[in-house]
Amino acid sequence: MAYRILHCGKSLQNYRLCVEHQVAGFTTRGPAPGDVIFLAVNLRKQTLCSLRAKLGQPTDQKPWDDSERYVATYQLIEVEYAAPFDLRFLADYGGRYWPLKFLQLAKAIQDEAAIQALNQAFDQHRSVQPIDFDESLPEEALGTDDSSPNISEQELQQVLQEVPDAKVKITGTFQTVRFKNETDALRGLEVLVSENFYQLFPRYQPTHSLLIPENRLFLAAGVEARGDKPIKGIRSIPDALLIIYSGLAQQPFTIALIEYECFGESKTRSQDKSSYLNGQIIPQLMRFAAAFSIVTDKQIRDQTIKTWINKIIGYIYADPDYIQLVSGWFKQLYPDLPDQLVGREIDRALTLAFQQAIQVVLIIDDLSNEQKDTISNVIQSFKLETGDSIQFIAYIVRLEQRIRLLDAEAEYALSVQ
Repeated sequence: MAYRILHCGKSLQNYRLCVEHQVAGFTTRGPAPGDVIFLAVNLRKQTLCSLRAKLGQPTDQKPWDDSERYVATYQLIEVEYAAPFDLRFLADYGGRYWPLKFLQLAKAIQDEAAIQALNQAFDQHRSVQPIDFDESLPEEALGTDDSSPNISEQELQQVLQEVPDAKVKITGTFQTVRFKNETDALRGLEVLVSENFYQLFPRYQPTHSLLIPENRLFLAAGVEARGDKPIKGIRSIPDALLIIYSGLAQQPFTIALIEYECFGESKTRSQDKSSYLNGQIIPQLMRFAAAFSIVTDKQIRDQTIKTWINKIIGYIYADPDYIQLVSGWFKQLYPDLPDQLVGREIDRALTLAFQQAIQVVLIIDDLSNEQKDTISNVIQSFKLETGDSIQFIAYIVRLEQRIRLLDAEAEYALSVQ
């Protein structure tokens, strides 16, 4: 367990959204479930804190306007509140450059005395309810983001002496190269991502999810209803399916339908990529969403869900490790649940997920933010039985070839494209 200060800069809106939605977003990897965070924001030229919490499970919820900045997002649990108090007392422990030591990139605090002082200050100002900040303050009163102050060349050596880890250290240099295509056994995007899925996406944990990479196991019914008469449509096969365990009895599972796509070596021109995206990728993703949306006749949806659940349960019970994993989830939720009833609970939880918690996930080698927003708007237009939208998530994966390794202990790398 690490202690961190998550600094929202001078964005009071982002601070409030963290409090309102009970989520924390980080611009770098590193934080993990169980870490304790103090949420801070600049106000009245002060660095104020009024929330302490632990990081729960990763979440896809990103309520901030600048959500693209955040590479890791976690639920906040065991949330505690305090009357806003100034963190500048940490200069007694970190010196002149205390923001670089304690605030920069929400790094883990290594100074035990500083951690103790933080906890004592919070406890002294503890509040039962969250206390909002004064909304009438003019913009200039918000202060500046002191979590990463500007350092002049003259100061650099002194800064590195006092805070050696203030400067990013490079583990190596890499060249971006192309995947051959989606399915090539040696250099295919789908093959390489599937083999390294949990190492590539730490947001998903093997203890809290089950990846089913059988791309022919699931087949959507592919029919739509016009009036009372179902009309045959296009059948859709996702490349993989991911069952995400939430740990919550009211909604144990989320179902992610995964589609791998790759422009690779054959589609390098912008026009070719655009044509393939609009003519192949987006329609395919729409078919996935439509199969479980209210735009499809309920009888057909229910039949598709039933068929998929039977195949999922068959896949689970074909492997003793999967049986142990999934059964353990329900033993955690219902400690007194008899073994013979576990299968029934799996069926019930999967049915609920297909009806209420569906995600369409695109894993691709190139996609602009504008294209991502367009696809997200299209997919979210498909509604589930609850009235909620089907969610869209896109991951861009690139193949990097090593140029030179420099420091195995460093966390960052430089790549050239």
